[in-house]
Amino acid sequence: MPSAMEGSEGGEEGEILHYEETEDDNVSPTDLSELLKEGTKESHDHAENTQFVKDFLKGRIKKELFKLATAALYFTYSALEEEIDRNKDNPVFAPLYFPLELHRREALVKDLKYFYGEDWKEKIQCSEATQHYVDRIHHVGQHEPELLVAHAYTRYMGDLSGGQVLKKVAQRALKLPSTEEGIQFYMFDNVSNAQQFKQLYRARMNALDLDRNTRERIVEEANRAFRLNMQVFDELDKIGRSLTEEAQDGGLPVHDGKGDLRKCPYYTDKLGKAGPGCPCHAAMALAKQPLVQLILAACVAVAAGAAAWYIM
Repeated sequence: MPSAMEGSEGGEEGEILHYEETEDDNVSPTDLSELLKEGTKESHDHAENTQFVKDFLKGRIKKELFKLATAALYFTYSALEEEIDRNKDNPVFAPLYFPLELHRREALVKDLKYFYGEDWKEKIQCSEATQHYVDRIHHVGQHEPELLVAHAYTRYMGDLSGGQVLKKVAQRALKLPSTEEGIQFYMFDNVSNAQQFKQLYRARMNALDLDRNTRERIVEEANRAFRLNMQVFDELDKIGRSLTEEAQDGGLPVHDGKGDLRKCPYYTDKLGKAGPGCPCHAAMALAKQPLVQLILAACVAVAAGAAAWYIM
């Protein structure tokens, strides 16, 4: 699930990852916030064109995939906030320490409890792409803390921007409760005005005592953060394509017509009621009839001939 990573203020879902176009007369082109804005535009374009993001914005996301995305965010923000806490007194990051207003880990725990139950920890695991993201955050926090600014900026500012539109998309597409269960990640109860808070955050970034080389490295790290995030998107997209509709919706798997009839979900559901037995077994029995087999063979031959003609 994308956090929109420093997106637009507008309500247009198709522009969720675009930069804000508002101008600030007090901002210099050499300020870190402006360098980040200009230096990551191409990454924004790539991110918003990943298949996972495009499907998400159109409301084409199943609950099972949304749950996996929430788990990925939990591992990502757990790493990020562990390193932020480690560096809360470091002058290269300390002015950006807003745990009460920004930290997302506890909100994600609430969402995971909603989707997976009280034993959620036993049901989730860190995926390969997410682990790469997590490893990079830990490396930065422990060895290059000045670059932690890039990861905090791309995550939190995005959550406060386009993430608020993603919240509405998810709530509508997944038919989540109006009480906002399952989307606590997007709720910033201690930020009364998102626009004003983002201006404060950028002003704090611009006031950091950083030389030009360090500012350029932060921009480079922000682009790296985008790439790591897009790798998670791609991984989720592949998982989504491999999930059957039944698995995505948490439904029962289709019976394959083999084994004990009483174990067929359809039969179990109908047990004790009037009506036909398992349709899977009925179809299997019908397919054994000689006439039906002859008709099926003819259909296969016709289909094969049509396919051969089409690809010539």
